[in-house]
Amino acid sequence: MGFLEISGLTKSFGQTEVLKGIDLDVEEGDFLVLVGPSGCGKSTLLNVIAGLENPTAGEIRIAGERVNELRPSERDIAMVFQSYALYPSMSVAQNLGFGLEMRGVPKAERETAIQEVAEMLQISQLLKRRPGQLSGGQRQRVAMGRALVRKPQVFLFDEPLSNLDAKLRVDMRMEIKRLHASLGTTIVYVTHDQIEAMTLASRIALLKDGILQQFGSPEDIYDNPANLFVADFMGSPAMNLVPAEVVEKEGEIGVALKQRANGALFLPAETRAAGPLKDWLGRTVTFGIRPEAVTDPDAADHKAGRLVEAECRADLVEPTGADTYIVTHLGGKEFTARLRANSRVKEDGAVTLAFNMGRSVFFDPKEGTRIA
Repeated sequence: MGFLEISGLTKSFGQTEVLKGIDLDVEEGDFLVLVGPSGCGKSTLLNVIAGLENPTAGEIRIAGERVNELRPSERDIAMVFQSYALYPSMSVAQNLGFGLEMRGVPKAERETAIQEVAEMLQISQLLKRRPGQLSGGQRQRVAMGRALVRKPQVFLFDEPLSNLDAKLRVDMRMEIKRLHASLGTTIVYVTHDQIEAMTLASRIALLKDGILQQFGSPEDIYDNPANLFVADFMGSPAMNLVPAEVVEKEGEIGVALKQRANGALFLPAETRAAGPLKDWLGRTVTFGIRPEAVTDPDAADHKAGRLVEAECRADLVEPTGADTYIVTHLGGKEFTARLRANSRVKEDGAVTLAFNMGRSVFFDPKEGTRIA
């Protein structure tokens, strides 16, 4: 039994079903990130957990207690909004303590809680200022502090960093991660940014069209995507997903990928994948592999179960400082490989790539379901 349990949850607005049978089981202290494209239902799910929306069907339990019928103020949760939602006429200290004041917490206790949170978030010097005198990052800290002073059972974050610039997003992301590590409180966090999800989460729930696509650790979702949508959505650069024919060559099952020159490239499958792929002999599958699993031979993981080297053509070379990305064409599509920063590769020149077939995945191209 999890600390936050969501069972068979549906939510409809009129004839439109926004959430379709969501089941989640979150342990106490987990950092759950709800991620997915715009319109997938993640913010609606957060609002239902908060009590801002009523579910059409299903059940929500926090610490074993059913909360469906409880008002938001009775659920022992605190929410941090994208828009900060600070009171402009109040000082930072007043904003931090307002919720406690409404609950009748004595003044001395309020002031102690405000000071503790201000020190934790490094905003003690801002307590007398008003929101209009603060930067975006400072306002976000105050919004977080207002939630923290209440010491709730669950924190809910609704895209809290989307209004910040790129550098500040990274800084605040680390701040939130540190806070979670020190507080150990259960957090449910909504974002459309899959990098944010991978960085912050202990568990990820990936949604599409109101349906839960996969629920698991960041590592599991990244390395073992349940379907084509998950494989394509998670990761930057995105996973290479190209059509390939399943063939048998010299007694080995593998895939043949079309090249612009030199005919088809044959990549033998690792043992675990060869069995399921036998049923697809002579048919086309979608072959998936992450760019970092296709690299120069010296940088490859030589402990991998199956490394396959092949010569390809570098159509485009993109140095990024830390890495060098090259784009070639396989399966009739652009295909990205990640090489070392000091790799000497010329555009339109030949390049030897090592494919870590232990990191490869295969999908039904029509249904999008995982084959191996």
